[in-house]
Amino acid sequence: MTTTDVDHATKAPEVAAPEVVPFGWEPVRPAAPPAAGEEALFRFPAADDPAPGTRRLLGMSIYSALLGLAGVGVGVRGLLSQIGGGVPGWYTWVLAFLGMVSVALSVGAFLSIHRRLLPWLLLISAAVPLIVDVMLAVAY
Repeated sequence: MTTTDVDHATKAPEVAAPEVVPFGWEPVRPAAPPAAGEEALFRFPAADDPAPGTRRLLGMSIYSALLGLAGVGVGVRGLLSQIGGGVPGWYTWVLAFLGMVSVALSVGAFLSIHRRLLPWLLLISAAVPLIVDVMLAVAY
């Protein structure tokens, strides 16, 4: 005679599924931690990092928003110049490249938000290619 125990649920043993990796791709491996006493300059904030100060974050956000608005203005002016014709072939490429450099420096500033001066130096240096962009947009 067979009895069934209904008070205890039985589970099938869990088997780990093999890692499926598309052809030519490597799975992401965690980066090696920095050496003792050394901290990475650019990194995404971790869950256990303290929150940046409200004034610092607000100031960086406002400054970045102004850089972004100036970049949109340059883009609109560049588009109108391109549609109107009479601009050299390098014009659009230089505007786009300098805009991307400015965006990359701004991203670097937010990735280094826990540093003291580095975010501000990066945001100030992000304005330099944007100023060149503005001067080019006004010239053509």
